[in-house]
Amino acid sequence: QRRSLAPSQLAKRKAGDEDDEEEEEEDWQPPTGRKRQKAAGETESGECYRSPFRKPLAQLTNRPQCMDSSQHEAFIRSILSKPFKVPIPNYKGPLGLRSLGVKRAGLRGPLHDPFEEGALVLYEPPVLSAHDQLKIDKDKAPVHVVVDPVLSRVLRPHQREGVKFLWDCVTSRRIPGSHGCIMADEMGLGKTLQCITLMWTLLRQSPDCKPEIEKAVVVSPSSLVRNWYNEVEKWLGGRIQPLAIDGGSKDEIDRKLVGFMNQRGLRVPSPILIISYETFRLHADVLQKGSVGLVICDEGHRLKNSENQTYQALNSLNTPRRVLISGTPIQNDLLEYFSLVHFVNSGILGTAQEFKRHFEMPILKGRDADASEAERHKGEERLKELISIVNRCLIRRTSDILSKYLPVKIEQVVCCRLTPLQTELYKNFLKQAKPVEELKEGKISVSSLSSITSLKKLCNHPALIYDKCVEEEEGFMGALSLFPSGYSTKSVEPQLSGKMLVLDYILAVTKSSSNDKVVLVSNYTQTLDLFEKLCRSRRYLYVRLDGTMSIKKRAKIVERFNSPSSPEFIFMLSSKAGGCGLNLIGANRLVMFDPDWNPANDEQAMARVWRDGQKKMCYIYRLLSTGTIEEKIFQRQTHKKALSSCVVDEEQDVERHFSLGELKELFTLNERTTSDTHDKIKCPRCVNGHQVRPPPDGADCTSDLSQWQHCADKRRLQDAVLKAAWDAAVTFTFYQHSHEEQRGIP
Repeated sequence: QRRSLAPSQLAKRKAGDEDDEEEEEEDWQPPTGRKRQKAAGETESGECYRSPFRKPLAQLTNRPQCMDSSQHEAFIRSILSKPFKVPIPNYKGPLGLRSLGVKRAGLRGPLHDPFEEGALVLYEPPVLSAHDQLKIDKDKAPVHVVVDPVLSRVLRPHQREGVKFLWDCVTSRRIPGSHGCIMADEMGLGKTLQCITLMWTLLRQSPDCKPEIEKAVVVSPSSLVRNWYNEVEKWLGGRIQPLAIDGGSKDEIDRKLVGFMNQRGLRVPSPILIISYETFRLHADVLQKGSVGLVICDEGHRLKNSENQTYQALNSLNTPRRVLISGTPIQNDLLEYFSLVHFVNSGILGTAQEFKRHFEMPILKGRDADASEAERHKGEERLKELISIVNRCLIRRTSDILSKYLPVKIEQVVCCRLTPLQTELYKNFLKQAKPVEELKEGKISVSSLSSITSLKKLCNHPALIYDKCVEEEEGFMGALSLFPSGYSTKSVEPQLSGKMLVLDYILAVTKSSSNDKVVLVSNYTQTLDLFEKLCRSRRYLYVRLDGTMSIKKRAKIVERFNSPSSPEFIFMLSSKAGGCGLNLIGANRLVMFDPDWNPANDEQAMARVWRDGQKKMCYIYRLLSTGTIEEKIFQRQTHKKALSSCVVDEEQDVERHFSLGELKELFTLNERTTSDTHDKIKCPRCVNGHQVRPPPDGADCTSDLSQWQHCADKRRLQDAVLKAAWDAAVTFTFYQHSHEEQRGIP
C-alpha cells in the first residue's frame, strides 16, 4: 500500500528515530530501500523526455519591444481600423450599429408598434415622397403616437373614439390655438378610463419623440379622490405612482404640493396629482407658482358659475390643456353654459358680453311665445351656430351604448297613494299655509320654497314633519291631533306612509326570494334616519354614506359592500354626498325614494349600479306620491330632458322656469287619480284607465314621456318583486322603461 509522503506523516514516522536535531532540520530524502514510481515519460535510467509540442513560457518583462516609427504607426492604425461591435451575429440593439458615446443617428421610432393588430394610433406622420425623405432632418422627423397596448386592449370602440377626440383637442388639432374639451358622456361609459389613457399617453410620448407633458392634475369631488387613485392603479398596474391628497394638516398638504410642483425632467416620480375641489381651493396659491401640463376636472358642472372661488382658482392655474368631465349634459342657462366652455377654451365664444349679445339674447327672444317669425328664425340660426362651435370641443354619447355590454336594466316609476294620515296633513297644510296666495308677480317667495320642502318631506313620511306639528308651525296648527294616539318618532311605522309601505314590501320580498343587494337613495338625511330604523326593526344589515362620513371611510365601505362575501344587504346613500361617481355594482336594485328638481342629480344617483362590472339584471324603482308635488317635479324633469336646449331646473332657481299658473299647480292635491302623470300623457294603450290593447304600430306612451313603454297592467310586470307587492294589495301605477328593446330581446 502506498504511504503518504506528506511532511506531517513523515514527521510522525521519524519520531522514533534517534537522529540529532541538525539532521532533523536537513531536507528529507526518501528512503533508498523504497521503490519510487516513475514519472510520466521517464526512462529506466531516470532521464525525462518531454513532448516537443510543449514550449516553456517566456519570462515577462516590462522592457518595451523595440520597433521603428513606421512599425508603430502601422500598429496603431490597425487598432483604430476595427471599431467596437457587439459580438453576436445579426444582433441590432436599440442604438443600431453606432459606436458607444456617439449621438443617436437615423430615423426616430414610435414608443409602440403602430402596425400591431388592434393598435390605437392617435397621430400618424404625413407620408413623404422619396425626395422629401432625403431632405428631412432625421433628428426632427415626427413619429407615430400609439396608445400603450396595455390600455388599448381593454378600450371599447366608443372609448377608443373618445381617447382620439380628447387627444386631438388637448394637442390643438381640432381647434387651432385651443387646448381644452368637455367630456359629456353619460354615466357608466368609462370616462375615467378614457382620461387615464389620455394622461398616460401625454406623459410618455408625442410626435416629437418625447413626453408631451411632465405633470397632470386631477380635481374631483372629495368622495372620488380615492376612486381615481384606485382606477389609476387598476389600469396602469404600478407603472406610475400617483399622489392622492384626501386629508391632512395644512402644512403637510403644502409640503406635498410643493414637492409635486418642484418635480422636473422626463421621468417625474409622481406625475399625477389627485386632489379634491375643496383642498385645491384652499391651497391654490401653491399650485399656481408653477406650470402643469394638463388639468382634468371631474364632475365639472361644479364650475358653471364663473364667480365662485373654485372656478377662479382653477382658471388661474398655469396650464393650457383642460378637460372637463360631466356625466350629465350642459343643462343650465346659456350664461352658465358659456362659463364651462370658456373655462376649457378661453375666447372661443368671445367675452361674456359678446356672448350675451350675439347668442343669448337672440336665442331667448326666439324661444319666447310672443316672438315674431323673424326673431324665431334668427334665434334658430344663432342656436345652430352656437352648437356648431361647441361641438368641436364637446363629445357626448348616451348610455344606450352600454346595452351591448351590460345586463338588462329595467327602470320603473312607481306611483304610491298617500295614506289617510298623509292626505289629511297635506290638505290641512294647503288650507293653512296658503302658499298660492303668497305668490306675487310670478315670483316664488322664501315661504313658498319652505312650503315645497315641507310637502316633499310629508310625502316621504309624516314623521319628518312631526316636530313642526308639535310646535304648531304655519301650516301644521292642530295637525298633531291627526296622528294616532300614542304615536312616537322613536320607531318607524311604514303603514303611515304610502312610499314607505311599498319600500317595506320591496325589501322584504327581495330579502326572502333572492341574494340581491339594494341601494336606497334620498335627498334628506332625515329620510336616511327612517331607513335605519326600518332596517333595525327588520334586522337588515346595512351601511350608510352621507356628508358626515370621512373620505377615507367612504372608500372602505364602498369596497366592502361591493365584495360578494359581504353580509350587508342595504346601502343607504345621500344623493347630495355620494350621488356622483360611486361604483356600487355589488347591488343590482336601487330605490330612488324622492325626486330632485334637477334630473341630472337623479340620473347620477340611479347610475350607481348599472355600470361596468355589473353581472346581474338591474332594477331601478322611482317612488312618487300620487297626485302630489312629487309628480309635478317628475313631470318637470321629463319635460326639461326632452328640450333641445337642455335647460334644467334647480330648487333655488324654480322661479326662473315656472309661470305663475305652473307655480299655483304645484300646491294642489289630486285625490281622484291613480297617476297624474299617466293622465297627462294620454296613453294610447288605456281606455278609462285600464290597459285593454297594445298601442298601434309606431305609437308609444306619447309626447314627452315616450320613453316609458308600459303601464297599469300586472301582466306586463317583468319584476317579481313588484308583482309580489301588487299581490300584497299595495295600490300603485307604474311606468316601465327597459333596455331589452335596444338589445333585441322580445
